Amino acid sequence: MTSKTVIDMKDIYKNEVTKKLQEKFNYKNVHQIPKIEKIVINRGLGETITNSKAIHATVEEFEQLFGQKPVVLKAKKSIAGFKLRQGMKIGCKVTLRADRMYMFMNKLVNVVLPKIRDFRGVSFKAFDKQANYTLGIKEQLIFPEINYDKVDKTRGFNISFVTTTNNIEESRELLTLLGMPFRRN
Repeated sequence: MTSKTVIDMKDIYKNEVTKKLQEKFNYKNVHQIPKIEKIVINRGLGETITNSKAIHATVEEFEQLFGQKPVVLKAKKSIAGFKLRQGMKIGCKVTLRADRMYMFMNKLVNVVLPKIRDFRGVSFKAFDKQANYTLGIKEQLIFPEINYDKVDKTRGFNISFVTTTNNIEESRELLTLLGMPFRRN
């Protein structure tokens, strides 16, 4: 992705999305208009108990996909039933903000999601009480940067869009105007 696509996504938000949201919800102040604050991508790796190389593979994939090094998550306490010890590496997460956030959003909406076979749109039901939206991706192979031959196992991850509003309707409208392909009910 070039910086031009980032600027285009920012321009779309500033010039089109903000005006449409202000008209629809009658905001009196421009600071009331919701926006995407950050995008958090998270992958839990329960398989690290038996396969210690899974964390290394995930770190490399995340660097390749998102352009920054992920934070490695560790277990907070031991759970004998899961053979989990405190401090064991169990996942990775990346937080995207500003230009990287807009670049990833553009790639997700315009390249990755349309590439999914039999794709009919994302669910309307994945909003939490704070009006943030979480989308689950089942496998990393739908991203064009991933080399199929270097993947040892398909792994999914969650993508959370954190918004500045607490109203689900406003958040849904924001994501729709930014191009999120919601399923037609």
